[in-house]
Amino acid sequence: MILTNLPEWKDLILHFKEIQPLTLKEMFAQNKNRAINLTFEDCGWFVDLSKNRITEKTISLLIKLAEARKIEEEIDGMFSGEKINGTENRSVLHVALRNCSHTPIYLDGKNVMPQVDAVLAKMEHLSQNIYSGAWRGFSGKKIKNIVNIGIGGSDLGPDMVYQALKFYSNRELTMKFISNIDATHLIEQLKDLNPEETLFIIASKTFTTQETMTNSESAKSWLIKRLGSNEAVKNHFVALSTNREKVVEFGIDPNNMFEFWDWVGGRYSLTSAVGLSLMITLGPQNFKKLREGFHLMDQHFKQADLSKNLPILMGLLGIWYNNFFEAETSAILPYDQYLSRLPAYLQQTDMESNGKGVDRNGTPVQYQTGPIIWGEPGTNGQHAFFQLIHQGTKLIPCDFIGFAQSLQRFPDHHHKLMANFFAQQEALAFGKNKKTLQQEDTPIELIPFKLFSGNRPSTCLLSKKLTPKTLGALIALYEHKVFVQGIIWNIFSFDQWGVELGKQLASKILPELKSGKIDHRSHDSSTNNQIRFYLENNESSVLIDSMGDIA
Repeated sequence: MILTNLPEWKDLILHFKEIQPLTLKEMFAQNKNRAINLTFEDCGWFVDLSKNRITEKTISLLIKLAEARKIEEEIDGMFSGEKINGTENRSVLHVALRNCSHTPIYLDGKNVMPQVDAVLAKMEHLSQNIYSGAWRGFSGKKIKNIVNIGIGGSDLGPDMVYQALKFYSNRELTMKFISNIDATHLIEQLKDLNPEETLFIIASKTFTTQETMTNSESAKSWLIKRLGSNEAVKNHFVALSTNREKVVEFGIDPNNMFEFWDWVGGRYSLTSAVGLSLMITLGPQNFKKLREGFHLMDQHFKQADLSKNLPILMGLLGIWYNNFFEAETSAILPYDQYLSRLPAYLQQTDMESNGKGVDRNGTPVQYQTGPIIWGEPGTNGQHAFFQLIHQGTKLIPCDFIGFAQSLQRFPDHHHKLMANFFAQQEALAFGKNKKTLQQEDTPIELIPFKLFSGNRPSTCLLSKKLTPKTLGALIALYEHKVFVQGIIWNIFSFDQWGVELGKQLASKILPELKSGKIDHRSHDSSTNNQIRFYLENNESSVLIDSMGDIA
């Protein structure tokens, strides 16, 4: 049945009309146990939903909606290897990558865990060889620099986790990430690196991804030019791929190819071979703890009662704001500088998954699906966009993520950071009224400008300390939240056809840029005019060796 025709949906519409006029201040006054009743704790995380514009009845009605969508059956379907990626006829088994219990997980009647464990063991063997110095560069020098070349899920996940867990990393190793096909990214990342001490990890399932392979070929040219031999490639490149033929053609020893599978989506792949850079720089034990955190949340998601299930609750809360309050965006606000890349990572997780305009039957949806995800670390964001969140005309639900303990021993800094963490949520929820401003002797003409309406929702996610395990649980929480919302909206969350058209058109335009001849019949007048300007002002005709000035 169409979502908006469900009785459970119609019950929520009636409830929304009842609750919309209520303020958070009134809700707290009416229920003295609100904070306790709407706070949940599991998997190392304390999650306070009480500053959201909901009541316990709201949660009850949302859970009924999830039940009507058979959410528990859908969860079981994912964990049991059903082909829930309908448009590509694929299973979705990223949970197998972090299955630390080693219980069998079946795909088409075959247990996939031996494959997963074999790749993890191979990754650990390479990591140990880098640490011990058994792996040497072409000239015999020890590897000191790791460069991951990938894009999308093969870059955002490892990069985010490396930045998040840098505190735990081996500081004798330098870690770099290259993703953008803009040569600036490649050149700036390779500057000051000694090629004799550098290992490149090429992350591309097909080994044909344009951005990744262009950067990889340029990196190979950089290496060979400086080390003087094509044979150096075998000492300085490894591959994360399934395309053995292309890997060998590139010059990489097939023994140094790390496999992953089509039942692993790119944006869910960081605990697969795609996490090789993390296992090397963080160490096998920390990588294991990261996987343990994922697994802990996976099991919670699979087993916990819907009324206490963190991904279920957060997913339903997002439905409430997106489809009833018509909030179009959601802000991710980590109060920890190590998590600076988390908002960008969750942009892909959410927007590539649920940015869909048709349902599973291919019918255009008649309701809003995925929200726009954005954010920055606190307290930087407070001096940038919080003005709009507090006093603007848009309703923006916010997730505040913080830790009781800092990894740095500067208590004064951390107390001030977390004072802001708590204060911003309090200010959003309760604001400041005219009476308070008058008591503060605010000039009457300034009162309209200093009013804070409050009643602006936020969710608090607190953990004791940022560790590999708590980070793993946090990422899995958001992954499963996105899954829940996809089920409610009846869309396929595990494909990404929206990225294809631009790639196809770019492949047609590229020959025109290289030849300098525009095919006017292939494009609209605006595109032809843009290409004309580019060709008239491009310098490629005089730049013979694009790698000549690199690093």
